[in-house]
Amino acid sequence: MTGLTLADGVAGILLLVITAYAVLAGADFGGGVWDLFASGPRVKAQRTAIAAAMGPVWEANHVWLIFLLVGLFTAFPTVFAALSVALYLPFTIALLGIILRGAAFTFQTHGYEAAAELAPWGVAFGAASIIAPAFLGAALAAVAVGAVHASAGPSVTTGWVSWLAADLALLAVALCAYLAATYLMVETEDDPPLQADFRRRALGAAIVSGVLALIGLVLAWRQAPLLWSELTGRGVWLLLIALINGPVAAFAVWRRSPRVARVAVAAQIVFVLWAWAIGQWPALVPPDFSIHGSAAPDTVLQALTITIAVGSLVLVPSLWVLFGVFKGRNPARN
Repeated sequence: MTGLTLADGVAGILLLVITAYAVLAGADFGGGVWDLFASGPRVKAQRTAIAAAMGPVWEANHVWLIFLLVGLFTAFPTVFAALSVALYLPFTIALLGIILRGAAFTFQTHGYEAAAELAPWGVAFGAASIIAPAFLGAALAAVAVGAVHASAGPSVTTGWVSWLAADLALLAVALCAYLAATYLMVETEDDPPLQADFRRRALGAAIVSGVLALIGLVLAWRQAPLLWSELTGRGVWLLLIALINGPVAAFAVWRRSPRVARVAVAAQIVFVLWAWAIGQWPALVPPDFSIHGSAAPDTVLQALTITIAVGSLVLVPSLWVLFGVFKGRNPARN
């Protein structure tokens, strides 16, 4: 095994960026799911809590998606090109969903019907919050099973249209909903009845995501030998931790420990993503694209690394202050 290179380091940074997007933006997507399916005697309070928790800075989480796209384009241009062509349709649908939910959330939150009866903008916000993670999950499935190949000419993969892709699409939505419900349990600690509403939703999402995860493992074993070998090879220890952590997160929800549950569910997403990424290393997009074989020249990687280091000195503190100052300051509270 060769030592780690600069290309490995950049790939590791991009994995951290994907993880940040999955955890932070995932909770926002899940908030949209629960906004759509708000029910019971506290419908208005549920939507108010969701809008207040997301606050006016929720869109800042998409900085990680922009970071990922620019980083992939710069450091691994051939991979960026292959993914853009092969997965053009699911990526386009997901991006349209992200744009639509942004506009819908803004109009719903600042409109007269904010957090009240479900208005057309609320339907759009909730539907787009399901569409975006679902198609991103399906696209990830195509990458994980090795359906994206290098080609001399244009090629479009149907790897994102399969039973496994459908399962991962639903799993992505379920995990977003699970994560959001645990976050909202923390946000509503001063309102026990409202917290109980989100606790029930978290328990339901825990069951659904657990079932979908187990179905996904079975489908990977039966239909995706490449993914199965990755998960049961180098990534098996993280997969085992994820299998143990799942019941821990559900138990924390059941025992009304929302802060523990929030950390455990976020960790669950991290364990699953990293089990897949570490399992397929040194491939970036298997089987045709390796990290070393598809990387840009070292001079480009060095410049990108310096740019990331300098930019992080500004970006990370800025986001910290942004969330600290503005979180929860939302017109829907009033």
